[in-house]
Amino acid sequence: MKKIKLNSGRELDAVGLGLWKIDPSETAQVVRAAIDCGYRHFDSACDYGNEPQAGVGLGEAMAAGDVSREQLWITSKLWNTYHRAEHVRPALLKTLEDLRLDYLDLYLMHFPIASQFVAFDERYPPGWLTDPNADPAVMVPDRVPIIETWRAMEDLVREGLVRDIGVCNFGCSLLRDLINQADIAPAMLQVELHPYLTQQKLLRFCQESQIAVTAFSPLGAQSYFSLNMAEASEAVMEQTVIQEIASVHRRTAAQVLLRWGVQRGTAIVPKTSNAERLKENIALFDFELSDQEMNRIDSLDRHRRFNDPGEFAEAAFNTFFPIYE
Repeated sequence: MKKIKLNSGRELDAVGLGLWKIDPSETAQVVRAAIDCGYRHFDSACDYGNEPQAGVGLGEAMAAGDVSREQLWITSKLWNTYHRAEHVRPALLKTLEDLRLDYLDLYLMHFPIASQFVAFDERYPPGWLTDPNADPAVMVPDRVPIIETWRAMEDLVREGLVRDIGVCNFGCSLLRDLINQADIAPAMLQVELHPYLTQQKLLRFCQESQIAVTAFSPLGAQSYFSLNMAEASEAVMEQTVIQEIASVHRRTAAQVLLRWGVQRGTAIVPKTSNAERLKENIALFDFELSDQEMNRIDSLDRHRRFNDPGEFAEAAFNTFFPIYE
């Protein structure tokens, strides 16, 4: 397994299991199966709604002696409603309680979006809508500077509740501004990356700034079909280039896309509940794509972002909320 080194000196596996969209009823079993397959890196979030079940799976695996806590890398994310400094630590403690852990390896700010606070006993996870019963139901933003949230996250590191901290869905300008103010530099940026959205400049900026990068949705449109956020014709795996390269290497199209991701120097967190695909998605390190093959895949870039609040927030939550240009 290839490792990704952070600016703190710690390392995580280049391939992790993303828990987004895994049904809570299946999550504990999938986590156990992934550990049996060799996964040690798990990517979670409050907003995914399955952290308690993930905690069951992790707890069972550790109790059975299948894996130790020190062998695991667990990432979770701070949701938008908890950006005020006084809410950051309670949000982290809730995640730790759900995951049955004493600390996180990595805690990420999920979006550069601060929304009005929703109390834990009112609704958890709170989701995007401030009041689902309102007419109209909308997202209500809160005026919280990113640096306020970041300072509270830095305190979590000092307290030993979190080993490393980082951000998701940031661009170069926000990253540069954060770096200029932070006492603890962001260790990780997690963003959407796949051949339709290669984000070359952002990736280069992170590499030159010693910020590791994790790609979510590394297979492209696959996770968005069921959400009506992608058309069937946008399946990256169906591209002739991908199919041809897969045939040459006698691999699946998915493995080619995932290998492209790790070969770029990023971590990847593909999601699956299927036992065979769990094995397939981690079997990436006994073949290599040539420079020509990497360039051919790079050329598929069409700047197509599937996970864009500037699009889905208005359609789903009656709120125009762009964060990307």
